[in-house]
Amino acid sequence: MDSPCDVTVANAVATVTLNRPQIHNAFDETLIARLTSAFVSLDDDPDVRAVVLTGAGRSFCAGADLNWMKRMAAFGRDENLADAHALAAMLRSLYALSKPTIARVNGAAYGGGVGLVAACDIAVGVPEATFALSEAKLGLIPATIGPYVIEAIGARQARRYFLTAERFGASEALRIGLLHEVVAGDVIDARIDALIAMLRAAGPTAQLECKALIRGVAHRPIDADVIAGTAQHIAAVCASPEGREGVAAFLGKRAPAWLAQPATSDAGRGTGKPGDGE
Repeated sequence: MDSPCDVTVANAVATVTLNRPQIHNAFDETLIARLTSAFVSLDDDPDVRAVVLTGAGRSFCAGADLNWMKRMAAFGRDENLADAHALAAMLRSLYALSKPTIARVNGAAYGGGVGLVAACDIAVGVPEATFALSEAKLGLIPATIGPYVIEAIGARQARRYFLTAERFGASEALRIGLLHEVVAGDVIDARIDALIAMLRAAGPTAQLECKALIRGVAHRPIDADVIAGTAQHIAAVCASPEGREGVAAFLGKRAPAWLAQPATSDAGRGTGKPGDGE
């Protein structure tokens, strides 16, 4: 049986591919568990500098698998709560990854698929990509994905798209902040390669600290506590081995140590396959 989630690592970049193209990469409890395991494993892998998330076939992710939804309809509250916690944990593991993450949106993203896009640091989509927060049409709400989607598009846009459950295209996704760029399908991989080159030029620990900084100050008033916290944060980073190396390399007009290290070349090496634990 094919894995619902394929992971390969090449040149320090992991590609996580949702691999259920026959049902538009919709997820169920098995795929959710595989994704969680993959994200946790990649976060712990020192050889991985960036993670790209994409879908096999024509779609990125169509949200929940209909067969899974049928099973959930017969569940009681406790079973539904357990499934919701599993989905929330998967999204959190993606959002909290210490490495940069890129959503390569190769097609439709609906429901939970929009949550995956929003949970990534950078999102690049093809012009043909379509999106919908379709839960309200089913009498449901986009609860577990809500924090990530609202962070990405803002409460004002969420009010519209959560309530109407309407479908919108890539240009609208770009306008409201769900996508950072819209790129033709024949050049999207080249564009992602260019983004990865920029990401690899930065210090890996600095990127981890940048993500922590954003989480720590977003949506907070710029008060004395925030100002003091940012001062303490930069002081700690300046005194860190990577911070000292980066400044020394800049002043010495040489490449920093993280660029001098040869890139790994292990294409095809799998991570997060069936049987892997968290």
